[in-house]
Amino acid sequence: MLLAPNYGRESLSDLVPSVLAQLGVAGESDRIGLGLSGVNRVCILLVDGLGAQLLAAHPDEAPFLSSAGPAPLLTAGFPTTTAASLASLGTGLPSGEHGVVGYLMSVPGEDRLMNPLKWRLHGEGPRVDLLRELVPEEFQPTPTAFERAAAHGITVSRVAPAYQGNSGLTRAALRGGEFRPSFSMGDLVDATVTALHEGERSLVYAYHGELDLTGHARGPESTAWALELEQVDLLVRQIADRLPSDGALIVTADHGMVQVHSPIDIDQDSGLRRDVHQIGGEPRARHVYTEPGRADAVLARWQDRLGDAFAVHSRADVIERGWFGPTVSAAAEQRIGDVVAVATGDGALIRRGAEPLQSILIGHHGSLTPAELHVPLVVFRP
Repeated sequence: MLLAPNYGRESLSDLVPSVLAQLGVAGESDRIGLGLSGVNRVCILLVDGLGAQLLAAHPDEAPFLSSAGPAPLLTAGFPTTTAASLASLGTGLPSGEHGVVGYLMSVPGEDRLMNPLKWRLHGEGPRVDLLRELVPEEFQPTPTAFERAAAHGITVSRVAPAYQGNSGLTRAALRGGEFRPSFSMGDLVDATVTALHEGERSLVYAYHGELDLTGHARGPESTAWALELEQVDLLVRQIADRLPSDGALIVTADHGMVQVHSPIDIDQDSGLRRDVHQIGGEPRARHVYTEPGRADAVLARWQDRLGDAFAVHSRADVIERGWFGPTVSAAAEQRIGDVVAVATGDGALIRRGAEPLQSILIGHHGSLTPAELHVPLVVFRP
């Protein structure tokens, strides 16, 4: 079953604007209904890969997170992938407006696909750095939610691994305020709590990524994933125990994850490759860029070949369905595949030759199943 993101009400792109409204930023509205009366300091802790269904299924491994009761749900946007979701969180916009529409996506003027997480071109041969050719601040020029907060006197801090500090994605969609590199879980707690106490009003965005990494490598059904969730639960408790009296901790995620059992290798299927120029996206949400004039033929062929295991639609159809949000800019539209294929079950469209590392991963995301789309919204106050 596929769902649609709840843009404008209960989506990840609505979270930071809702927090800004609670902190008194003019022009912002509490779209979610957070109701944080008396709060002047907020930490948003994003745990990469912590889907709401996965959290609900592991109360013993996450006793502190579960102590808040059944968590309200947010929806990620489409696709349910880190680059798109972090951009939505940082800008307060759906992917159709901020323009990060996939893990691998086409950009005009380039023959290779772009990986926005690494801000590089993807393909065989040497990788090409895009920082000079594709300036992040020009790629996504709208002021971010963090920039809007800082402009209204809120002390903004971003706590994340050092490699994210000056990355293209950070510059495009997460810029604003001070960046504080973290080097361990303990360091993340310390930097987050320190930042929360600064200024008269403060907003801290903190990122933790090991749960997602474990899920990809070992699968979200693995013992390793459950053990990693225990570490996340401790991390959350350590921050919550140190909140200032006027503070709040919001725990959410960028997407959930499913364990794949039925992969199909696109490159081994001549029917799927026929009339296709490039294949982007990721295994559970593929952008298919066709040869000129062949979009309809590819659409029909992919629908016939993949059957009920994937929902296969044209670019116009997915835009009409609102998957990328109620508004899709001209620039974002050019980056969306002529055909989009989204997994409905536990399948994946892999490419062992072109994407060897990604093809051996066990856990994946990107689609609009509840397991991938729903993320928790857990709030702690002193």
